[in-house]
Amino acid sequence: MAAARHSTLDFMLGAKADGETILKGLQSIFQEQGMAESVHTWQDHSYLATYTNKNGSFANLRIYPHGLVLLDLQRYDSDAQSKEEIDSLLNKVEERMKELNQDSAGRVKRLPPIVRGGAIYRYWPTADGRLVEYDIDEVMYDEDSPYQNIKILHSKQFGNILILSGDVNLAESDLAYTRAIMGSGKEDYTGKDVLLLGGGDGGIVCEIVKLKPKMVTMVEIDQMVSDGCKKYMRKTCGDVLDNLKGDCYQVLIEDCIPVLKRYAKEGREFDYVINDLTAVPISTSPEDSTWEFLRLILDLSMKVLKQDGKYFTQGNCVNLTEALSLYEEQLGRLYCPVEFSKEIVCVPSYLELWVFYTVWKKAKP
Repeated sequence: MAAARHSTLDFMLGAKADGETILKGLQSIFQEQGMAESVHTWQDHSYLATYTNKNGSFANLRIYPHGLVLLDLQRYDSDAQSKEEIDSLLNKVEERMKELNQDSAGRVKRLPPIVRGGAIYRYWPTADGRLVEYDIDEVMYDEDSPYQNIKILHSKQFGNILILSGDVNLAESDLAYTRAIMGSGKEDYTGKDVLLLGGGDGGIVCEIVKLKPKMVTMVEIDQMVSDGCKKYMRKTCGDVLDNLKGDCYQVLIEDCIPVLKRYAKEGREFDYVINDLTAVPISTSPEDSTWEFLRLILDLSMKVLKQDGKYFTQGNCVNLTEALSLYEEQLGRLYCPVEFSKEIVCVPSYLELWVFYTVWKKAKP
């Protein structure tokens, strides 16, 4: 499938460089390509030149008065020759810019092209707003459930990656995430009762089962997440999703809120509650509906957590300090007093340092 290739070149001219000279010096390169030129000028000696080709490709050359020069070239690729032609044009522009700017110190930055509209989408934002291009080469699973869009994409580097409604959740490379949200190997799960909220990829259940718990109860609302993962993420979940019940685990396909309320009413308590439902919201508005959801989950979880039990959850990217601080404020407003600690872990496919929380009830006086 053909796609639009968006290529960029950035230049920072030296102090002696002149914008008009640069504009005239590059004109012949675009003319050789048969591209028609349209130029706009401003009183501050900045320029915008647009070059269009009969084949639909176009280039924008923007020259700012403080020396920044940006070239954006967009072309619809239908064959390998198109890529070669783009690379040739960019090479010529880069060489000419170096010639025109040789008497002035300047910087040149050539970025990899952004490919838009292809069969496989490779770009996903990090939690703190940076754009990452993944080495995705195959779509393994792409379905819409009643709750969300579910994608499992194959990465040459990270293995299969679960993406829910555009948010990278977990890759087969991300055992560090699973270990961190379980307490980073510091906990003894032998003979313990564990409640897992979410975790439809099966990774947490798979790892806890190896530690001989009394019972792990996983509550996952979206059956289609587990269906996709048991087929395409077996390096993460093993065989635990093949059946909804095993010797020391059970999977409930339900909304966790009614389940938590039912357990609280019954007086049921757990040694560990692991919340793998959602990250701390990026929004710093306490009125955001996701914050309301997290506050409710926190309170209900504390009601079913044993006095000496522990609650584990993810936070978010370490750079989101304001949002994380707001989350920590919520911990001071629960129906019972709690204490907490946090750990920073690098999750491979996130390309970020990620914060994980451990919360426990304060000892009774």
